[in-house]
Amino acid sequence: MQGLMMEMPLLVSSLLVHADRHHGDAQIVSRRVEGDIHRYTYREAHARTRRLANALHALGAKPGDRIASLAWNGHRHFELFYAVAGAGMVMHTVNPRLFPEQIAWILNDAEDAIVFIDLTFVPLLEKIAPLCTSVKRIVLMTDRAHMPAASSLPQLTCYEELIEAHPDAYEWPELDENTACGLCYTSGTTGNPKGALYSHRSNVLHAYGVSLPDTMCLSASDSVLPVVPMFHANAWGICHAAPLVGCKLVFPGCALDGKSLHELYETEQVTYSAGVPTVWLGLLQYMRQSGARFTTLKRTVVGGAACPPALMRAFKEELGVEILHAWGMTEMSPLGSLCRLKNQHLALPEAERRQILEKQGRVVFGVDWKIVDGDGRELPWDGKAFGDLMVRGPWVVRGYYKSPKSPLVDGWFPTGDVATIDEDGYMHITDRSKDVIKSGGEWIGSIDLENVAMSHPAVLEAAVVAARHPKWDERPLLVVVRRPGQRLERDELLRFYEGKVAKWWIPDDVVFVEELPHTATGKLLKTKLREQYRDRLLASVPAE
Repeated sequence: MQGLMMEMPLLVSSLLVHADRHHGDAQIVSRRVEGDIHRYTYREAHARTRRLANALHALGAKPGDRIASLAWNGHRHFELFYAVAGAGMVMHTVNPRLFPEQIAWILNDAEDAIVFIDLTFVPLLEKIAPLCTSVKRIVLMTDRAHMPAASSLPQLTCYEELIEAHPDAYEWPELDENTACGLCYTSGTTGNPKGALYSHRSNVLHAYGVSLPDTMCLSASDSVLPVVPMFHANAWGICHAAPLVGCKLVFPGCALDGKSLHELYETEQVTYSAGVPTVWLGLLQYMRQSGARFTTLKRTVVGGAACPPALMRAFKEELGVEILHAWGMTEMSPLGSLCRLKNQHLALPEAERRQILEKQGRVVFGVDWKIVDGDGRELPWDGKAFGDLMVRGPWVVRGYYKSPKSPLVDGWFPTGDVATIDEDGYMHITDRSKDVIKSGGEWIGSIDLENVAMSHPAVLEAAVVAARHPKWDERPLLVVVRRPGQRLERDELLRFYEGKVAKWWIPDDVVFVEELPHTATGKLLKTKLREQYRDRLLASVPAE
């Protein structure tokens, strides 16, 4: 016997329809590349999005076609998100921070016919356009007044003129909810990027998961500013969750420096934000130097890389802002977990509560996980056993775009993270599987060592990598950026580890540098550090 419920597909377009109908006056505010602040409502956004859907059809785009963007977080990019997916095409967000040749490879692999770009990326597209064999038209996301006087780009079209040339009368098609609607390539540090192909169903379910009280806890009373880019796994689902709950949405554009962000937080009364640790390190430095404070910002989610506990404490104690530790992957749409306390933890001493909140958190309903040893056997949830983290769920990929080989192992996706899970279900990542340091047959987690270094008042940023050792095979090497104006020497920093980690975990040496390399999404680029320093200890330690 089956239930007698309406069969309505879960479609991305329904999120914006809902926002128009029930939260039509809620604002979307954007700092545009042109330099001004743009302000309109969900109702106006929906009307322009319908115009854009008509324009896409007029340009010859068909259901299933991939439509690419190279753009910052802004209202035009938001319109493109919904027009492309809603019309049955695939929204392909491309990370403009990748190498130009890699961007060209991605555009060709996806076979994008139309590319929408912000003004910032005209020089980039002029450079790679001859390499992009499938691209037939480039739309510049600006108005006529800001169109370049001359450009080598073929078929360059003005976005605002394109919008105005078409009516806002458009009926969103009722698609199969499993229809592909989004494509996002991983920003891996080795090999070519791989495409995660999202469906309408997966994105809508993920939006529900993002909005839950124990995840981002979004509501119509919030003003949300996603610093995390829309090209980074749909801005972690915020661009879908915001219309679902009807909250005010604030887009920062390309101005991601501390001063610009703080200005938007204050003028738009932002209550919630999201971004990678490097963004918050820069913002914290600005707040300390300027003496500025927040009047409305109460919480922010940090993901993309492990958040140093010292950063979490600084935001809470100095700025009154709660940092929520999150974890996920492009292949997970991306949210997998977020760290919030359970009822039984509320009476714990502050230090114990803080230890819990420094973990990557509890799994979101819809996702399941486990840790396994090298033979695939599931390990206990005791907070001590650590192994390879595996996940599954309705917004987790089962394969990669154009790849015939499935990454799944017995129905589970291998994340590449090494983690522990405690009795209460809190997961703590100790390392990436490729970054684990194997010293004398024992594993040392680099993230724990980085967190200790980051808690030193003279350290701005730190990374720990494996360096070859004549006796122990590998030993930890600490690479550090000092805070401006601070003096810190090797021996002082190594002594700082005493009593905080096992003695044999303490790094063998310290390298001080001006800056650390990062990936296009703000993660530490440890492959480059390993390559640069892998033989550092061989020259200084005699073989025994």
